[in-house]
Amino acid sequence: MTESRHGADPDEQLIRTLHREHAGPLLTYVLQLVDGDRQRAEYVVQETLLHAWRSGVTGPVRPWLVTVARRMVYGGAPPRLTAVDDQVDNVLRLMSASDAMEALSAEHRTVLTETYLRRRTVNEAAAALGLPPATVRTRIFYAMRSLKLALQERGVTTS
Repeated sequence: MTESRHGADPDEQLIRTLHREHAGPLLTYVLQLVDGDRQRAEYVVQETLLHAWRSGVTGPVRPWLVTVARRMVYGGAPPRLTAVDDQVDNVLRLMSASDAMEALSAEHRTVLTETYLRRRTVNEAAAALGLPPATVRTRIFYAMRSLKLALQERGVTTS
């Protein structure tokens, strides 16, 4: 496992571990569910692993992942992607966003991870980080401002 420029991030380690240990078998399973549609299967696997990371699932992970993936396929996965250009644009946006996040200070990355990626409220994030809620709100404000500038520098604009 590699370390990022800012040291070993437990969240990054978790998502890498989930992907390394479960993405292959999960993709094989989902491909069967979607009649071999690789784009859709990869999307379902990606969303399932992201959901597992956000949920902080513990215990036997594979059965949980299989259940979530099956529910996505049969109960609400988005329609099949038809344009490769859309996929490429999405990947480029995600790469730019990831790169922009790396440009933020550790404090800013942490509050955005807690509130946006983990979907915690300000009060929940404050408790998890051991900070006053007002400090978390202030950091979110400045983090979003910095992130917007970093994205603009990378050619990503909001429209």
